[in-house]
Amino acid sequence: MSIRVLLSDDEALARERLRRLLQDETDLEIVAECGDGKSAIAMIRREKPDLVFLDIQMPEVDGFGVVSALKEQMPLTIFVTAYDRYAMKAFEVHALDYLLKPVGKERLAEALGHARKQLQHPSEATFQRRVLDMLDDLDSRQHTPQRIVIKADGEIVCLKPNEIDWAESAGNYVCLHVGANTHILRETITSLEGRLGRRQFLRVHRSTLVNVDRIKTLRPSLYGDYAILLRDGTKLTLSRGFRETVLKRLGTA
Repeated sequence: MSIRVLLSDDEALARERLRRLLQDETDLEIVAECGDGKSAIAMIRREKPDLVFLDIQMPEVDGFGVVSALKEQMPLTIFVTAYDRYAMKAFEVHALDYLLKPVGKERLAEALGHARKQLQHPSEATFQRRVLDMLDDLDSRQHTPQRIVIKADGEIVCLKPNEIDWAESAGNYVCLHVGANTHILRETITSLEGRLGRRQFLRVHRSTLVNVDRIKTLRPSLYGDYAILLRDGTKLTLSRGFRETVLKRLGTA
């Protein structure tokens, strides 16, 4: 019996590489491919694959968001990532397999060997439980920095993460909004999100992070979006792709 596989990665070339590497695996059948987390959630529910190759850093809903949305419905998964060493250690501690980009043939074969064994002989500690435990572990032990250091115009500004109201992407830079001031940090929004931690800061849009303590109200808007009003009067948008995850985190869904 063939193993039904789903590939989820926002990079078409990455999916193509995986597809090419898997083409000689005669016991595998690729039943679907996805380019974003929201599509992955829908396709996993529809196709019910045996094995998922899941990129962590995807727009709208990331790989962890996919897992959080599906919980016990999540199939056996091999994570595909360029994530930091802390996350790598978390995968290892919780016995979850991962592939670092660019994916190599030998490492892929090793991961497939582990997957086949788990599918043939599921352990008492289910895969789903290990994934959820890892997410809890990442949240509770997240190495949130004590300060964000910004160098600009000959000055060095030190910010505590809880001083940041919200942050927005500007290409390879991030604008940090702190009260009436804005500071420019040379870092991507995804990298900053990983450093700040998922407990205190929420991704509400592919280009926006918000400190949960600054949120005053959420109001339904057009096309499934929400209007976010911060305590200082700033208005932001909670986009459809992040709506489910954010509302669950806020305890409203």
